[in-house]
Amino acid sequence: MNEEYEEQLRAFVGRELKPLAPGQDPVNRPMIRHWAEAMGDDNPVYVDDEAARATGRAGVVAPASMVQAWTMRGYAATTAPPGAYSGFDELVELLHAGGYTSVVATDSELEFLRELEPGDHVGVQEVVESISPEKRTGLGVGRFVTTVKTYRDQDGQPVATQRWRTLRFRTAQSQSQPQPEREAVAEPAAAPGREPAALRPRPALNRDNAFWFEAAKQHRLLIQRCSSCATLRHPPGPCCPRCNSPDRDTVEASGRGHVYSFTVNHHPRHPAFTFPMVVAVVELAEGTRLITNLAGIAPEDVAIDMPVVLDWLDADPDLSLPVFRPVATEDH
Repeated sequence: MNEEYEEQLRAFVGRELKPLAPGQDPVNRPMIRHWAEAMGDDNPVYVDDEAARATGRAGVVAPASMVQAWTMRGYAATTAPPGAYSGFDELVELLHAGGYTSVVATDSELEFLRELEPGDHVGVQEVVESISPEKRTGLGVGRFVTTVKTYRDQDGQPVATQRWRTLRFRTAQSQSQPQPEREAVAEPAAAPGREPAALRPRPALNRDNAFWFEAAKQHRLLIQRCSSCATLRHPPGPCCPRCNSPDRDTVEASGRGHVYSFTVNHHPRHPAFTFPMVVAVVELAEGTRLITNLAGIAPEDVAIDMPVVLDWLDADPDLSLPVFRPVATEDH
């Protein structure tokens, strides 16, 4: 990378990415109750005033780990109107221009300063703490971006801080490709019907799942099977969730299934994909489910329980992935 690019990155250190903005809703009992139920947390101070007062509190409090939930944007806010632009968007564009188009969260450190009570209205402000020099990692060459989020109540007082670190990286397969000089804007996502402008993100391979991707290159959809109790499982793992046996083999799927659930993805845009993109959970005839794309169908025509059949996407010479398409007459 040239010095001008490095200087542009350094200029972000200490910069505010997102100004303080209150969450859409104040802290409230229904969300606390839903959270506690979903997490299986039966601490009575979250739902029972009398139990909370017995501990010296004024009444019920929110679980500390909910602090980020009070500031998360809903779907409408996430799909912001044209023209909405933040320091975060600018930083992502700068990183993309350097070839760091993939991202993985690495760690999060939270410090809680006080408990939140119903009626508190929490906002969050995010500032860049550091951007590392290039590091060589198992995922590829990249930079660790560390930001600090400060959560504040309705009076502007801090209630928690979060040090959030992500690795923005170039995939290992793209290291030999020349990286572009800094542009004014990032490469736009491919429009429907056009060839994607970048490689698909690489899967994180390990000893448990490498066999699955190797079989996919041969257009074979394998399901991991426990050798002890014959339970099928996906995604692959080191041991059987039913009997805990580490012994396993595989069976080849028939390629038939149905749509168990789906979503139509419009954002975030990535140049390796075309949008809108149907992401589905397909339940195979064998009983296991996998997350995949649906092909050969318009988003508005997809339906729950719709029968589908296996097809293959050869994304590039090193990556083949199973996709599914609607069952046609010739598939019967």
